[in-house]
Amino acid sequence: MARLTAKTRKALPSSTFAGQNRSFPIPDKAHARAALQDLPKTNKLDAQQKDRVRSRAEAKLGRLRGGVMGR
Repeated sequence: MARLTAKTRKALPSSTFAGQNRSFPIPDKAHARAALQDLPKTNKLDAQQKDRVRSRAEAKLGRLRGGVMGR
């Protein structure tokens, strides 16, 4: 996964982020996988926000909801 520098992250369009306030950047499939792995670890999002991040990351990966990720 390519590391995002502050400059690169700032240049990304808001549509690239899955979470609120430009959290969970998913510019590529590697970042989408990382978002799915990190999602259960965060306590700052409610269930609805986690569902949004999950669905955006899965869409980036080309998977359907309820896919192979094993929630």
